[in-house]
Amino acid sequence: MDTQPTSSSTSPRSAHWLDRISWPILLVLAGWLAVAPLVPEPHLIEKIRMLFAGTLVRLIDIFDLFLHTTPLVVVALKVVRQFHRSP
Repeated sequence: MDTQPTSSSTSPRSAHWLDRISWPILLVLAGWLAVAPLVPEPHLIEKIRMLFAGTLVRLIDIFDLFLHTTPLVVVALKVVRQFHRSP
């Protein structure tokens, strides 16, 4: 019985989940959610203002901040991973 842990990162068939996300799709999604809706003001701006004002207390507002921020965080993680892997 082999007790050595196997790492999925050493398998050539496995790819990191960030590597499988298409740049164009990710950038369109991140840009769209960062500015949606345009009128009266983007939710991301509104929620960040609420966060700094201390009024971000309702669950729906916290979820909205998470929803509009997540694609931007994924873009940042993908950029860091790409430059970290570059020789």
